[in-house]
Amino acid sequence: MDDGLPPLREVIAAHGLAAKKSLGQNFLLDLNLTRRIARAAGPGETFFEVGPGPGGLTRALLAEGAARVVAVERDARCIPALEQIAAAYPGRLEIIEGDALSLDTATLFDGPVRIAANLPYNVGTALLVKWLTVENWPPFWSSLTLMFQREVAERLVAKPDTEHYGRLSVLVQWRAKAKILFDVSRSAFVPPPKITSSVVRIEPLNEPVADARLADLERVTAAAFGQRRKMLRQSLKVLSPDAEKLILAAGLDPTARAETLSVADFAALARVFFN
Repeated sequence: MDDGLPPLREVIAAHGLAAKKSLGQNFLLDLNLTRRIARAAGPGETFFEVGPGPGGLTRALLAEGAARVVAVERDARCIPALEQIAAAYPGRLEIIEGDALSLDTATLFDGPVRIAANLPYNVGTALLVKWLTVENWPPFWSSLTLMFQREVAERLVAKPDTEHYGRLSVLVQWRAKAKILFDVSRSAFVPPPKITSSVVRIEPLNEPVADARLADLERVTAAAFGQRRKMLRQSLKVLSPDAEKLILAAGLDPTARAETLSVADFAALARVFFN
């Protein structure tokens, strides 16, 4: 990638950027890999990146033709390294120093944006839930291309009656489609994490797969999976003393367990419980 910028290892050494465990940082240094992620995320005019660190993926997105990248980084140590990239790509990189979790992302962009990120492990799921539960749908983003721990990635795409199927599976699959694109070896990172990572692509559906209010679906899935080994008539008692009657009204078996229900089943429960 001939952008006139020094190799990432040199950038990290020059700015003293040892990855911080407290920020969930694992820097991605393999530029072939960052190009592969950037290609998977594109094509697109505007990209939003969270936790760019020293800027490996940022550089790849710009090199692959992103017209504009908005990068949010809460680690002040990384800002000078990102400013070097901004200077190499004039007018195309906007750096925001701050916490993506507390940022009102939707107001930053006029049109649809593609989100691409090697998410810090400690906030990855929280950020995904934030983007999946925005009020307006279809959302402000047209796709998410994100790096997760392999185990989290498996939860996003899991089907009912499988080991990884849970609340996150339902929330994702209710209004989006998710696909694991490829795994990333631990050796691609500095420092190497203890687990394998996976790149996942998520695209919003125009309409949810079944009618329900988001808040109701969140409450039903939280109750059902909060005690996933129990039958529904037991686990959903926290929502209503008449749980069994309401489960029957949704056309479901009160002795079933949460992990056997489809996304549409959960939507049916959400409609009945909160009508």
